[in-house]
Amino acid sequence: MTLPPVLREMLLLLSLILLLFLAVTLYLYLNQTNLIHLPDLPSRRVAATPHQVGLAFESVNLMTEDNVKLHGWFLPHEQPRGTLLFFHGNAGNISHRLESLALFSELGLAVFIFDYRGYGKSEGRPSEKGIYRDAEAAWRYLTETKGVQEGEILLFGRSFGGAVAAYMAEKKSPMGLVLESTFTSVPDMAAELYPWLPVRWLAKYQYNTMQRIVTINSPVMVIHSRNDEIIPFHHGRLLFERANDPRRFVELSGDHNNGFMQELDRYRDHWDDFIRFANKEQI
Repeated sequence: MTLPPVLREMLLLLSLILLLFLAVTLYLYLNQTNLIHLPDLPSRRVAATPHQVGLAFESVNLMTEDNVKLHGWFLPHEQPRGTLLFFHGNAGNISHRLESLALFSELGLAVFIFDYRGYGKSEGRPSEKGIYRDAEAAWRYLTETKGVQEGEILLFGRSFGGAVAAYMAEKKSPMGLVLESTFTSVPDMAAELYPWLPVRWLAKYQYNTMQRIVTINSPVMVIHSRNDEIIPFHHGRLLFERANDPRRFVELSGDHNNGFMQELDRYRDHWDDFIRFANKEQI
């Protein structure tokens, strides 16, 4: 039986749509690592050092449990109010965070910042399990090599780094946890970006900050901009609402990457107040 031309054209169109849907789905499934981890944006080259902003630092190489060599910087402070373990975002490397390093030094913090595997001068290839191992190696460096007490470490994660910081805060008992411009989970973000795809079934990566925030009992500060064009504001609000007390929420304005610079004085004041509270400093 011969199908009418109109029906044949409709079946052909539906077949093409189905093939396109399957092709996009397969592409997203196979390229999740490259879509989430962006070490080459803008570059893996470590283009500057803290010397460019007048800060002394030690170049650090450390080894993970699975024998991946990582690179980072330790920035000492003469009289630290605490030591910040800095987990940066999913793009670039430690040399793109100099403004933040200068600010944290002004706030009286020693800082350790490092590049995840596959970023900057660090070896290896990014993966969720691997990056958690990187975080554990950074923690061991501070506690075992530098002799910093667990309760003197302040965990800070910006954007993607918030999920890594929350992982460590769940495992340890830090002075506090700061999440800035952080998502609830990768599947949540993917479902918002691709609502027409079954991304929750396809997701090989979780980076589930929401699942961990409910288990953390250290003081928490969540910072997010209502104008964030990459990670919507409601992610920050949901994380704050699920966090345990003591907790605080700071709303910024401005874009995802530079919002904190647009309200620098206010941003600095909130950090100063949180450090004072978490460190139980006398007012």
